[in-house]
Amino acid sequence: MSSVSDPASAAPIALDPTVAPVPVTKKVPLVTQIHGYTRHDDYFWLRDKTDPDVMAHLKAETAYTEAVMKPTAALQAKLYDEILSHVKQTDLSVPYRKGAYYYYARTEEGKQYPIYARKRGSLEAPEEITLDLNALAVGHSYLGLGTYKISDDGNLLAYSLDTTGYRQYALHVKDLRTGKDLSEAIERVDSVDWASDNATLYYTTEDAVSKRHDKFYRHSLGATSSALLYEEKDELYDIGSHRSSDGAYVFLLSYSKSTNEARAVRVDRPGGELTMLAPRREGHRFSLEHHGDRFFILTNRDADDFRLVTAPETAPQEANWKEVVPQRAGVHLDDISMFEKYAVLSGRSGGFSNLEILDLATGKLAAVPFEEVVHTAVPQANPEFVTSTFRFTYTSLVTPSSVYDIDLATGKRTLLKATEVPGYDPTLYTTELAHATAKDGTQIPISLVYRKDVKRDGTAPMLLYAYGSYGISMDPTFSAARLALLDRGVVYAIAHIRGGGELGEKWRTSGHLREKLNTFTDFIDCADYLVKAKYTASDRLAIQGGSAGGLLMGAVSNMRPDLFKAVVSQVPFVDVMNTMLDATLPLTTSEYLEWGDPNVKVDYDYMMRYSPYDNVGVKPYPATLVKVSVNDSQVPYWEGAKLVAKIRDARTDAHAMLLMVNFGAGHGGASGRYDAIKESAFNYAFILAEIASRS
Repeated sequence: MSSVSDPASAAPIALDPTVAPVPVTKKVPLVTQIHGYTRHDDYFWLRDKTDPDVMAHLKAETAYTEAVMKPTAALQAKLYDEILSHVKQTDLSVPYRKGAYYYYARTEEGKQYPIYARKRGSLEAPEEITLDLNALAVGHSYLGLGTYKISDDGNLLAYSLDTTGYRQYALHVKDLRTGKDLSEAIERVDSVDWASDNATLYYTTEDAVSKRHDKFYRHSLGATSSALLYEEKDELYDIGSHRSSDGAYVFLLSYSKSTNEARAVRVDRPGGELTMLAPRREGHRFSLEHHGDRFFILTNRDADDFRLVTAPETAPQEANWKEVVPQRAGVHLDDISMFEKYAVLSGRSGGFSNLEILDLATGKLAAVPFEEVVHTAVPQANPEFVTSTFRFTYTSLVTPSSVYDIDLATGKRTLLKATEVPGYDPTLYTTELAHATAKDGTQIPISLVYRKDVKRDGTAPMLLYAYGSYGISMDPTFSAARLALLDRGVVYAIAHIRGGGELGEKWRTSGHLREKLNTFTDFIDCADYLVKAKYTASDRLAIQGGSAGGLLMGAVSNMRPDLFKAVVSQVPFVDVMNTMLDATLPLTTSEYLEWGDPNVKVDYDYMMRYSPYDNVGVKPYPATLVKVSVNDSQVPYWEGAKLVAKIRDARTDAHAMLLMVNFGAGHGGASGRYDAIKESAFNYAFILAEIASRS
């Protein structure tokens, strides 16, 4: 495409919400009381998916959405074809070495899922397929791969699958010498690690109701049962395990949103005891690695943005810590990768990811430089402890994912593979970093990408994305699908709002609990800035977010519905009060440290100020597409369904208010790559139909 196309000519479609009867959600009044308040909920009944009326209603909503979206069918098909044209459908990942083999994944044109394979000794050796997800997906509308762990001797593969989208994984063990699965079939498994005897597995499981990861087991292959080594009783905590980079230990971490605790077992003593390394102390968060006779600990003790210390293996208590890398202003440390002579620290600086190489002998720390300010750099698979190189992926809003090896001694980088994007000319696009001033004076970073021939005069349409919770950063990465928007003149922006982790610990804590409102007002301030700076106009501004980002969409739609033309809200956490008051629902209790505990009146009062479902008002709302999944274990489908019903009942506008239900997937949507492209095309068609015409 030689020049940007006008969205109005590319998609001259106006959605007509009256093209079919709008589903009427019946009201079944429910009255509850708490803290002296009376709560009314007409749509609580939608929670019961065993009720035929519920399923009938969800199907009616989906049929209505499809009817309203029918005029975009040709556009959806065109978008699908365009997105697919930018994908190299038959492709190969960069192989990595583990033991005697090189492991990789490859895709084949027409197949939904990757094929995992390996070659022994060299890349010229015959291929051995370790796992073909396409074969395993036969008969299932959804397939998710959880763990993929090879035993030390390379003979066995521990893998887990979810076939419903509920994030409930079953563990299997495959003998790679015969291609046959062993007798193991263990349900509700999360983390999995091998002992060094190649016959023992350690794994964690989740509670059947709450989905809290709470039990840690040791399992001998072929045994009919497993030995329970630890059970986490505190409802605020989950557990997870991982093996140290040097292979010496399996660490078991108990963690809440604010505090960690660590135990360990040596992998060369599979029958050994699980020992305490660091008991929980309120507010202490840390991660562990091992090297030689020392533990390496990334800790927030006396360092909000973390520092690196070591401790003797035989006496890891805090009194014996020795600081290696101190806390530094403007640098947040996230993770550590250990090798024989070096360590690599992953973190953030200036809002974006950074990597630093630590020479273990000299203590010298060297930052890895990156040319683009707006970028993302993350570790790749680095399973070999004795190595002179470190592998990472680099990408930006204009740079496709590129895999590098960096020499740990010299810092020299070698490009192993730049993802091929057919039909993409990077010289046509530009990326930049802007800042909006929040209501309290805080500068909020905004990453932007757009075609160079887009005029900054307020006429360009825009899609603004954000998340803003759990300290999770929305890193700027390349998207081949996004080109379909950019080539239609759409500006794409990411608002790095508080509640995320872009600018360190204070950035996270300034947007959670009783400061959560900053997340929403930051987003509004970003949108206001982008309009005033003439990147777009409010009647050409679409916004998008999912999960906790869906909470964001709901909150800002209530607070400033005049600022946005269209909203795409995916699996949105919007029924905040009802969900957080129900401890029987998955994940609720552990979330108290992120949102607050509404059983406590002061928390209840604060959460009520932003809970989207509880703040729906008599006002005009932007055109909205809400997407939910029936098998979602993270945010139940009824949250979005209830919100749509309540807004329709209260609003004063006639814009499209659509609910799209996925009956065969979970929190992340479709699992197959072609199905995922169809979902993107659907979302983009809705956005383009709305922002192509000015109101």
